[in-house]
Amino acid sequence: MKHLKVLAFTHQQIDLKELGKLVICNQTLVSRLNRVREKFDIPEVFYIGTCNRVEFVFSASQQLTFDFVKEFIQTLDFCIPQEKLDDFVSKVSIYEDEQAFNHLLRVSCSLESLIVGEKEILAQVRKSYEICRKAGFTGDYMRMVMSHVVKTAKEVYTQTKISKNPISVVSLAYRKLRDLNMCSNSRILIIGAGETNKNICKYLQKHKYSNFAIFNRTLENAEILAKDLRGEAYSLADLGSYKKGFDVIITCTSSVNPIITTEIYASLLNGETDKKVIVDLAIPNDTSPEVLESYPVHFIEVRSLQEIANLNMQERYQELVHAEQIIEESKTEFRPLLKQRQIELAMREVPLKIKEIRSVAVNSVFANDIDQLDTNSREVLEKIMNYMEKKYISVPMVMAKEILVNNS
Repeated sequence: MKHLKVLAFTHQQIDLKELGKLVICNQTLVSRLNRVREKFDIPEVFYIGTCNRVEFVFSASQQLTFDFVKEFIQTLDFCIPQEKLDDFVSKVSIYEDEQAFNHLLRVSCSLESLIVGEKEILAQVRKSYEICRKAGFTGDYMRMVMSHVVKTAKEVYTQTKISKNPISVVSLAYRKLRDLNMCSNSRILIIGAGETNKNICKYLQKHKYSNFAIFNRTLENAEILAKDLRGEAYSLADLGSYKKGFDVIITCTSSVNPIITTEIYASLLNGETDKKVIVDLAIPNDTSPEVLESYPVHFIEVRSLQEIANLNMQERYQELVHAEQIIEESKTEFRPLLKQRQIELAMREVPLKIKEIRSVAVNSVFANDIDQLDTNSREVLEKIMNYMEKKYISVPMVMAKEILVNNS
């Protein structure tokens, strides 16, 4: 893995708001990577940008000193004030050679993620690489590296339970809802337009739920979410007068007092008597205990979901040992493959050289002698030369591979 380098800015060392200053948009990616490639004579490079990390993966013979990294960042022309540049550079994680390969494996297997086991990171790394490959920034070396990285990550996700159970409250809440077998036109009331409710709405929208009414203290925020969901927006004050009925209430507000009181709930029922669903993701709960005592309700609340999430997280960390073992085996497997490929590339001129030698021998050195042969003799000679040519091409390459691998 000689010359493989990684510069990594991640959630572990840098504030996420500051990390945003290092994000490169697709419109400027080509020009920026071209600048660093030309300035530092870098044969191959690609950029990874997610909400939790910004990384530059490249091949280079230079040592990654503080000054190199500083000049690298300056060349990319980020909006970082000169007086803060040294502080940014001091927070970079530097990986070289086998450490860089190990880091790429761990990132793609989500062992370095904010939430261990989240498979999205593999898709993000692959997409980042593909964008740069299509733009011509990577070649055969990165192709081999990334092919093995993806293969290893898939093995980790299939052979371990590191990503088996959801560990976010939102995803667990959606699964609980799904288990109740609600129909897609269920009437869903969303109380609160914050991030938690936005996230659970993404799950619902993805699975074709479409009948939404959104209530929020700030009507404008309710309207924004309603536009995304193609639903109706209301002020929170309108909750008590809403008469269109419901099947599910999903609530998450910052209120210190219950939003769904017995009076509000009775009004929302508007005479309906069937068992409803309440998903309460607020702390403290938005639902008054009296509602649960007085009415038949499927109640899904954040505390029980958090307990499940914590247990799932513990299970994921127990799978780390298995994942680490797969990564170690992968590195051992990759070393001879990389060396074999290096030999193939180094010797790819051999067939051309042998063909040139044959051409000179036939058309110049031994031309007169060959002209004196009869047809049958020429055919035999042609067969001998074809056989020898193939052997002269294949035997040295096979021997070189065996020597290199046995000595590695």
